Amino acid sequence: MSGDTELSRIGISLPKNLLDKFDEILSLRGYSSRSEGIRDSIRSYITHYQWISDVKGERQGVITMVYDHDQRGLLQTLTEIQHQYAHIIQASLHSHVTHNKCLEVILIRGDGAMLKDITERLMAQKGVEAVKLTTIPIEG
Repeated sequence: MSGDTELSRIGISLPKNLLDKFDEILSLRGYSSRSEGIRDSIRSYITHYQWISDVKGERQGVITMVYDHDQRGLLQTLTEIQHQYAHIIQASLHSHVTHNKCLEVILIRGDGAMLKDITERLMAQKGVEAVKLTTIPIEG
């Protein structure tokens, strides 16, 4: 553990299917314990948060989102959010991955803070399984 000197013990509750998937990944990647995997996951989450926090200035980007279209009210909420940000959305592509899982790719351009805002609003919705924002700066 690089830089960690004091350990804290915590307890968490997870759905069984999520824990099973996590354990499978830990095994495939050769982790010696869940604790090691959770520490690595938390470090990755912190790094991602810091990276997304640095999105500033005029940017071009893409939001990739996976969600459960059977989640009650989710489609309407996602549509409303996208309409609120219509001025930065250039295009979107929707794909039906399975009967209830959809992949949406949204091309965006605008101020980095606004790109971050829409991403975080989409990410916070129940039924949204994954959201990733990738951007590049717009250079004169």
